[in-house]
Amino acid sequence: MTTATPAPTPPPEILRAPLIVEFPFTRSLGPVQSAFLTGLRERTVLGVRTEAGEVLVPPVEYDPATAAELRDLVEVAATGTVTTWAWNPEPRPGQPLATPFAWVLVRLDGADTALLHALDAPGPEAVRTGLRVRIRWAAERVGAITDIACFEPYDTDSATAPEPQPHDGLFDAPVTGIVAAARLDYTYSPGRAQTRYLHALAERRTVGERCPSCAKVYVPPRGACPTCGIATTDQVEVGPRGTVTTYCIVNIKAKNLDIEVPYVYAHIALDGAGLALHGRIGGIPYDQVRMGLRVEPVWSEDGRYPDHYRPTGEPDADYDTYKELL
Repeated sequence: MTTATPAPTPPPEILRAPLIVEFPFTRSLGPVQSAFLTGLRERTVLGVRTEAGEVLVPPVEYDPATAAELRDLVEVAATGTVTTWAWNPEPRPGQPLATPFAWVLVRLDGADTALLHALDAPGPEAVRTGLRVRIRWAAERVGAITDIACFEPYDTDSATAPEPQPHDGLFDAPVTGIVAAARLDYTYSPGRAQTRYLHALAERRTVGERCPSCAKVYVPPRGACPTCGIATTDQVEVGPRGTVTTYCIVNIKAKNLDIEVPYVYAHIALDGAGLALHGRIGGIPYDQVRMGLRVEPVWSEDGRYPDHYRPTGEPDADYDTYKELL
């Protein structure tokens, strides 16, 4: 008589989801960058002269060779020469041109360095190193690198280009700051370990994985112990309660986040876990949150993860019980 061996449980389906990371990057401009971008708005290209006499375009505020402060602005031509290039057959959203174009490094006449931008050309056969080009200015200019719409081929002799001329960098209504939207679109897959973790969260359970060597339980799991470098497969349910180890008070409201400030974000060591995870603390005034506070998860209806953590009413945990998890 033979005994049938039960089939192994199939692994959970690996999760995948589109993910967009987007934020506005805001920076103020010093006198050199302010003059450069304001000049583009006025169809003027400015460079800066180094101590060795080289003209850098785009300009920088400190000499790359000596670190000396640079303020000697000069005006260069809107024509130049392609030093190297790469063809872009499938432009992405937000790139300078919607039709296929070449990325080019252009050394403008009067400059000693090259500027990266797009070249509008009918095909790669029309592009070559040494090609003479000129700036095509944007119809509406605001004081940004996009004021150069692109470069275009231009039949002229570089020997006739004028020498760079000194410029005071003064313009009406100078540009003093810029906001650049940073955006990254990609498909994220959490892998097998975190897939199991996310499936468990959907069942309102928190599951970590134990290292077979050091016995630490990692939540969220990564599939391997970062200390020992050993694969982790032994799943361990932890929590649901835990202890606040450290925290911060958030006073700036995030875009599209319906949470009133100030609020508290904390590292929480769930009972049985060897690593603290982070979560928002609610159900208590922000100025009463403290290290050692005992908390438990609060789930929203149909939520796939805790909405926030609230105090359990237990006495605070002793510092020695969580000091290794700070």
